[in-house]
Amino acid sequence: MHYCQGCEQPVVLEPGAAAGSQSRCPRCGQAGEAWVTKPLFAVTGASGAGKSTLLAPLAAALAGRCVTFDADWLLDAAGALSGGQPINWTAFGSAWLAVAHGAAQSGLPTVLLGPTVPANLEAQPLRRWLGPIYYLLLDCPDDIRRRRMADRPTWRSHDIDEQVSFGRWLRDNIPARVDTSRGTPENVAAEVAAWVTGRLGDWETERPGD
Repeated sequence: MHYCQGCEQPVVLEPGAAAGSQSRCPRCGQAGEAWVTKPLFAVTGASGAGKSTLLAPLAAALAGRCVTFDADWLLDAAGALSGGQPINWTAFGSAWLAVAHGAAQSGLPTVLLGPTVPANLEAQPLRRWLGPIYYLLLDCPDDIRRRRMADRPTWRSHDIDEQVSFGRWLRDNIPARVDTSRGTPENVAAEVAAWVTGRLGDWETERPGD
């Protein structure tokens, strides 16, 4: 969040009406810093879809165009900050939106690999500081998901039935989809990278100069 530096009490700034315009305090009207928006590409999927396997080749394929993160990278920090309580998943999603907003200030869109759903990101207060969020589903047949999860080390989660159910929900609700059961990780990464660059190109054409 961005806060007004002129008010005695903390007041969250409102983003400007257009990308690159100054934010403004809704209480005193003082202008804040200009802001930059870039898209966020949420590459989602239930466990076993291949998100972690895809990370390295996808980051390499998009180097210089986007910054690519695995949402799990903040899990240990989120757990440590929770003070022994369950992780606050709303705050966890907000943290990643803040990361994406920060990356945009350096001129780069963010690709986030994680089990996200639109409702968990779109309702966040920080959402208004970002450009469009595009969603892509990494998917695989249920039997392959079950086999992948069963082959994991014992310390990893084995909530197989729940993840199969979640995968089916995502399949019904995220129309853009890539099947990770076909081809090598490099082939899948190339397909995802093509989707990202295609959406990014469309957005840059619609909003030149951002």
